[in-house]
Amino acid sequence: MLRRLYDWVLDLASRKSAPYALGAVSFAESSFFPVPPDVMLVPMALARPDRAWFYAGLCTVTSVLGGLAGYAIGALLYDSIGQWLFHLYGLEAKADEFRHAYAAWGHWIILLKGLTPIPFKLVTITSGFAGYDLVWFTVLSFITRGARFGLIAALIGRYGAQIREIMDKHLTVIAIALVVVVIGGFLSLKFVG
Repeated sequence: MLRRLYDWVLDLASRKSAPYALGAVSFAESSFFPVPPDVMLVPMALARPDRAWFYAGLCTVTSVLGGLAGYAIGALLYDSIGQWLFHLYGLEAKADEFRHAYAAWGHWIILLKGLTPIPFKLVTITSGFAGYDLVWFTVLSFITRGARFGLIAALIGRYGAQIREIMDKHLTVIAIALVVVVIGGFLSLKFVG
């Protein structure tokens, strides 16, 4: 099943709908969806290395737009949707800690956590309910998401053939590692803060 999904994403890169699907996943991940866009970005960029930077730019823009939706959830809907999302991820006890941390370290939190496997939606929603400056939130989101997706494009541009060969041979191990990293990101928020 994993191999079929991987092959489907590789095939998707040749379709006109590919950028829309990638943009939708990137947007959703920044506001409510648990799967990072990297799972589509990497195979699509491997299938079409000539479009890797386009895909990275698309992920950046749609991630920031999704981040603005997440910010709105935190700022306007935290008492309903925002709390539900934090409860879903088992992080409701950390919400006040995040809010206080933003008062002193908001810019660093956005920059650093936007690069990590920590789900970006938690950063965006937290930024909204913490009342972090919207202009700075947008600027910092562009920087951190652009750096993350740009790094992927640069690596694929430089080592694309080798990366694809490794993914073709070790897809299951890579998928398991990705799941561990994503779960680790959630757990680090829950236990480390």
